[in-house]
This record gives sequence, structure tokens and C-alpha cells, in this order.
Amino acid sequence: MPHFPKPEAGSWTEHFKIGTEPLSFEDSISPEFYEQEREAIFKKTWLNVGRVEQLPKKGSYFTKELDAAGASVIVVRGTDEKIRAFHNVCRHRGNKLVWNDFPREETSGTCRQFTCKYHAWRYGLDGKLAFVQQEGEFFDLDKGDYGLVGVQCEVWEGFVFVNLDPENTTELRDFLGKFGSGIEGYPFDRLTQVHKYRAEIGSNWKLFIDAFAEFYHAPILHGGQYMAEERAKIQKYGYEALAYDIDGPHSMVSSWGGIAPPLDRKMVKPIEAALHSGLFGPWDAPDIGVATEDLPPAVNPTRDKRWGMDSFVFFPNFMLLIWRPNWVLTYHYWPTSYNTHIFEGTAYFVPPKNAFERLQQELAVVSFKEYGLQDGNTLEATQTMLQSRAALDFPLNDQEVLLRHLHHTAMRYVNDHEASTADAS
Repeated sequence: MPHFPKPEAGSWTEHFKIGTEPLSFEDSISPEFYEQEREAIFKKTWLNVGRVEQLPKKGSYFTKELDAAGASVIVVRGTDEKIRAFHNVCRHRGNKLVWNDFPREETSGTCRQFTCKYHAWRYGLDGKLAFVQQEGEFFDLDKGDYGLVGVQCEVWEGFVFVNLDPENTTELRDFLGKFGSGIEGYPFDRLTQVHKYRAEIGSNWKLFIDAFAEFYHAPILHGGQYMAEERAKIQKYGYEALAYDIDGPHSMVSSWGGIAPPLDRKMVKPIEAALHSGLFGPWDAPDIGVATEDLPPAVNPTRDKRWGMDSFVFFPNFMLLIWRPNWVLTYHYWPTSYNTHIFEGTAYFVPPKNAFERLQQELAVVSFKEYGLQDGNTLEATQTMLQSRAALDFPLNDQEVLLRHLHHTAMRYVNDHEASTADAS
């Protein structure tokens, strides 16, 4: 990975040649554009749906609801240890195959076969139809013709991805590009202590990615989270990242923020001082088998000693944050309509060795939850006012370069899909 010094003349935005004009957010308020995104993006690209730790043994499975793609998938570890994915549809009458009390809710577990609740058709972990109730009542039924409908499924660094496009020919590793290859080797498998939270957000999915792709808002929106001295200092000097980068549809920002312990201990809250933890994670970084200076090349790409955190956006909706104190956050943004989505945040830590370390991790998790609630609340206000169309064009500064890239990318995917559809007809 190359170094990314900010150009002496110009800006990051000008460096990436993606325009400096005001941006329209019509793509975030148009029901028609959302329907196009569903076809062009969420039914066509690789989507991260989980991790291998969710499938610890043969027969382990989980389901994932992909509302934007109009699909539900089953992800399962087979008897041959291979991880596969299938559409969650029984081949008899189309009933949802795997669910518990509420068919719209996701579930997980372990089984030897999948059995339909409606007429008891059974399928093996490899998706093959194994049993048909009163099979003789059917007409020339060949069970080999009615296995579960497969979904492309690949694993990268323990993260499980699916692609719903049966004509997709791009392998996952190629899709993830230089950021994916540059992260490979990070010891994600050591971070098996998991904390999750989920929220239904009243905004377009891209607007929440926007919120986490820039830190221009932090001193103001999150000002109440800082001690007075720290807040004054941040508001005075503002924020500028160490580096930004773009690779095809994906992007990243490398930050000096996230150094733990803080350089000035007087600026932390009493509970943070007591637990040696906070927003940026536990101050005492656990051993993950790799030193900071030896991290994979995409992590802290400038090799700046002030580095604290990198945030990668793997288009369309998977954000991966790697923190200097050796922990990881992932964010997912799952659209449910043009102005609503489900936000999922997951924190990964090295398993704590005692109660104190557990409390350190939980303080980091609840701190991020509070920040996320503040962002989510603001986004709902943003969505409603954008929908008023009282203003149509909005200026972005250089720190908001990744926002511009995200909206341009979504527009490009939709335009390319529309063009290919027109050509095919």
C-alpha cells in the first residue's frame, strides 16, 4: 500500500477528481431511485452477512433477512465443513423454510436437516432434497430437481459474504480490491468476544454511512461527551484525517483519533479514569500476535505514529473499523425503504481474562452506543428536511470527500444497471 500525503496544492477531493460542486441528496429521498438501488446494488454486489464464529460446528446455521434484495438466506456449515448459503425457500409451496416464532425475524441454531413447517419436506445441509411427505402422491417427482436454491457464498478473513446475482462472475477477493488484500493477515480470529446492538433508523441507508465517514461533526454533535477542556480544544482546532483513499466503489479514512490512553489524562471522565477505557477502547491493548508497526499494509497506511483508527467502507453497506488498542468495530446499514434502514453495530475484542477487562470492554461498547444514538437521532431530522426539498444542493468540504464518493458510486451503479438493462432489451 502506498503512502497518502495530502497534496501540497489542492485537496483530497480535487486529488481524487470527483468534483467539488454542491451535492444533491435526491438519491436519498427518492422512492424511485431506491427501487433502482435494490436492483442495481443489493441484488448484484457482495454483502457481508456474518462471521465464521457464528458457525462453530457442523450443522450450525443462521439466517439473514435482506429486505433491500427481497430475500432471506440460510448460511450453514455442512458435514464437510464447507460454508454454504441458500435462499430460505421451501421448493414445495414456497414457504419460508427456517424460522422460529416470527417468520420475519432472523434465527440461528444447529441441526442435521432443515424441515419445512408446512408439509415437512426435508433438506440436507448441502441443500439437497432428502425427504418428501407422501412422495407417491406427486407426479414423476425427481427429488434431485428440487434442492434448495443456492446463493454464492465466500469467506474473507472470517467474514462471510453472499452474492444474490446468479450471473455474478467477480470473486469476493477481487471485489474487495486493494483494501481487502491490504487488510489480510489481521488477526480477526483472536477477537471472539462480541457485543452487538441494532436500531431501526428513520433515514436513508447512505446518510448514516455519511455520518461515520466524516469527523467534521464530532466537536459539535458529540460535544456533550467531552470534558470542557477537551471540547474547547477540539472545537478550536477542528479535525483533519491522516489520509483518505478510494479504490473503485470502496473507500477509507485513516485517523489520528483513537489513541488510548489519551495523551492528556486530565481530559478524561472519572469513569474512564477508573476503568482505563472509553470511546476509543480499553487503554491496555491486548496481545494479538502482531505489533502496531507490523500491521498489514492497509492498516495505518501512512505508518504515522499518531495513528489511532482506520475506517474502511466496503460498498455497499459494510464498514470495518480497526482500532489501535487491538479491537474492531463493524457497522452494517440494511435498507428497508427509501427513508428507513436497520443499523447494526458489532464490537469485537480479545476475550477478557477477568471482570475488570470485561468492564473495560463494556464501557467502550456503551460509549459507542451513545454516540450512535446521537447520530441516528440527527439523521432522522436530516431525512425529513431533505424530503421537504426546500433546498436542493448542498456544499461539502474537503473532510467530506468520502460522502461525495459514496453518493457518486450509488448513482454510477444505478446508471450502469439501467444502461445494461436497456441494451439487453
